[in-house]
Amino acid sequence: MTPVGASPVPGEPLPAPGRFFFPPGEPPASGGTLPSPGEPSAPGRPFPAPGRSSGDGEDSSAAGGASPAGPSPDGPSSDGHALRDERSLASALEREGYFADEGLCTAVHLALRLGRPLLLEGEPGVGKTEIATVLSRVVGRELIRLQCFEGLDAGQALYEWDYPKQLLQVRVAESRGQEVGDLYREEFLLRRPLLRALEADRGAVLLIDEIDRADSEFEAFLLEFLGDFQITVPELGTIGARTPPVVVLTSNRTRELHDALKRRCLYHWIAFPEVDRERAILRAAVPGLEERAAEGLVRAVQRVRGLPLLKRPGIAESVEWARGAVALAEGGSPWPVALRRALGLLIKDEEDTRLLLGHAEELFGDA
Repeated sequence: MTPVGASPVPGEPLPAPGRFFFPPGEPPASGGTLPSPGEPSAPGRPFPAPGRSSGDGEDSSAAGGASPAGPSPDGPSSDGHALRDERSLASALEREGYFADEGLCTAVHLALRLGRPLLLEGEPGVGKTEIATVLSRVVGRELIRLQCFEGLDAGQALYEWDYPKQLLQVRVAESRGQEVGDLYREEFLLRRPLLRALEADRGAVLLIDEIDRADSEFEAFLLEFLGDFQITVPELGTIGARTPPVVVLTSNRTRELHDALKRRCLYHWIAFPEVDRERAILRAAVPGLEERAAEGLVRAVQRVRGLPLLKRPGIAESVEWARGAVALAEGGSPWPVALRRALGLLIKDEEDTRLLLGHAEELFGDA
């Protein structure tokens, strides 16, 4: 079946440029062909990203055989030299204000090179969501975000039909004595984040944020998308991506994710940063923070995280704490006093606050 790449003609269910459709009941066979990005359809070209996970959850071939799902060749920062290794990637991230450790740089680099979705887990506030935002700027792609929540379904994540518009089409046709025609054309399709990510001509960075908040049924729905970068619309057929998106999934581990989802992803756990890296983050994120104050604040944060808290503060909280303390210090408060007064930016639980105040001298005495 030859994929269609022409723009839709009114009255005909044709795909938009840069998309591949296969009629219902005729999914692409393993030996089928699709054109490469930016080229017309031509026989003999393999599907993008060979070696991606098969339908049973196991890899159909070695991960090394997958086509890179990295930056588009014409992206502003996406040439092969700009992100050729982890060091280049780390430098590019730092220029955007994100200080990744070696493990995270390796995980992101491999996800780009192998075309695998990247699953990030870790404590809240350690930079899981931010890495997708920064990465979209580094590779020069649009950021598309899907925020997960309990009850999220395919219609909210993938597509919906514009029923009011369809009903209007019916009434207009009836008033003119004409045939209603096909009501399941692209002009009636409301595109949600997953479909938009497949349609992006130059590819996109797709952030599926807090996947652990969604129901397990939604995880099962994602398997086709994550395994083959395609989805099936019953009325239109199977839609595959011309340029596979860079996919970042985040989880706070409020529940355990299914093995089938994990097998389709490259996994990395983001830990709290070590002292030097957190100090560098604060210096970059908090203008006006003096070196001595940054060192004292980082020491205090590290001690706070060592206490038996209900919720340990992440990087995001330490940055906000530093900003609040700087604002109070500029107003005349001594630095240790400023830290205590701004504690509500670091700790968000009453029991944790009482615990910290009981260790105030120990925590903030030399800050």
